[in-house]
Amino acid sequence: MTSHPVLAGSDRESYGSLHRRSTPRAERYRLGRSLRKTAPRSTLASWASALRRVDPVDLVEATNTGRVPELVPLRIQRMSASPHAFLRGSAALHAADFAVLPATGIHPVICGDAHLGNFGFYASPERELVFDLNDFDEAHPGAWEWDLRRLVASTWTAGRDSGASEKQCEEAVQRCVRGYAEHLRLLAEQPLLKRSFDIMDVDTLRSDTGNAKARRAIDKAAERARTRTSDRALPRFVTDEGGERRIVTEPPLIAHPDEEHTELILAALDDYLATLPPHWARILGGYHAVDVAHKVVGVGSVGLRAYLVLCEGSSPDDVLFLQLKQARRSVVAPYVHGTEAWHDHQGQRVVEYQQALQTVSDPLLGWTSISSRRHGVRQFYVRQFRDMKGAIVPDRLDGPALADYAAVCGQLLAKGHARTSGASMIAGYLGGGGRVADALCAFARSYADQTEADHESLLRAIRSGRLSDRTPGQVPGGAIG
Repeated sequence: MTSHPVLAGSDRESYGSLHRRSTPRAERYRLGRSLRKTAPRSTLASWASALRRVDPVDLVEATNTGRVPELVPLRIQRMSASPHAFLRGSAALHAADFAVLPATGIHPVICGDAHLGNFGFYASPERELVFDLNDFDEAHPGAWEWDLRRLVASTWTAGRDSGASEKQCEEAVQRCVRGYAEHLRLLAEQPLLKRSFDIMDVDTLRSDTGNAKARRAIDKAAERARTRTSDRALPRFVTDEGGERRIVTEPPLIAHPDEEHTELILAALDDYLATLPPHWARILGGYHAVDVAHKVVGVGSVGLRAYLVLCEGSSPDDVLFLQLKQARRSVVAPYVHGTEAWHDHQGQRVVEYQQALQTVSDPLLGWTSISSRRHGVRQFYVRQFRDMKGAIVPDRLDGPALADYAAVCGQLLAKGHARTSGASMIAGYLGGGGRVADALCAFARSYADQTEADHESLLRAIRSGRLSDRTPGQVPGGAIG
């Protein structure tokens, strides 16, 4: 029942032309409403394990391919911690599941990994703290429904993990979907340029949150984020060895690549400078790299290459941490039409779609490649490592606080989709949002059951010895090259 895309959000032709008149907004609304005939809103409730085409443990094993073998057990360990932790590492499984479900065919740029933990604080170029989507490894043109399905599944699963009742989980999903629908409709009525400046800072986030516990969680996370800067990271991540700064070694989480690969990483940074706007390339040209280490990050990203580079400016207190993070083909890509996936460089894909979905982004975002005879070519995107990043932990929120937080995340997801394409059509399809919220509540509950079953399958695979969650104390330098 999945339909072909009626609006491909990011192939090269979708940039449009100033010579061509765009489809009037009212017509886009009507087109969106007409899609209810081919993809009734009630079908958004659909989920049954009989629809699944892949085994969850098989897919976990498949997505381990190409990762640092010694770190794969750490990925399994982190995914096994809880059903929501399993969900966080299962973007590929969700993409495979959602691709068989009914969809409108409207394809903006989507996050591809829109769970509650992938929203957070970071610094704008003006060093103001903002709150937005903050993980784009899987970003790609795709069905907007897939992002919303992953978000509501995350909401219900995190609610169960935190001890919320089923009624509270339902309320949180209702708030999430209604937040998405209402904000999308608001933005769809605005001029294209105006909606591109929609931003959520700390004050706006607090004002949109009525629950006292949620506000305290926001304040605590914001306070911590403000301290997460390169200079404040020095005591945590850097030691002094004979007058030279070195990134600490904490195997298996932080390890140093061998000398050969370190040189390749440093050479790749020079190529990265060419992907930056000239002003920022000049700024970074005033720094020099002092040390390089591999640092494990996240849940789903464990085992992929992620390098931390310590840079110094013209004085000892002028420091900058850069992070090179391996970029592979989005898990969404196999399920959309080839005309929408035109990026040859996956790091470039991540950067451009991050800039599309966020209102403001890290000004040092860029991309590069690392080539070696042993490993071939690997693609990376580059960003600041400590850029006032901070997060609210959703599975520590009680029911009312979770509902407030989920509503905010729904709004931000709508903002991201509206910045790319299809907002008026999606708004026309959604209407007031009530029917869609009811349908997605049914879906989220069923898929939370599925996630718990999948998590149990992972635990059985660990108990049987099929998968290992025993991490090594040391990772050889050559293994992370």
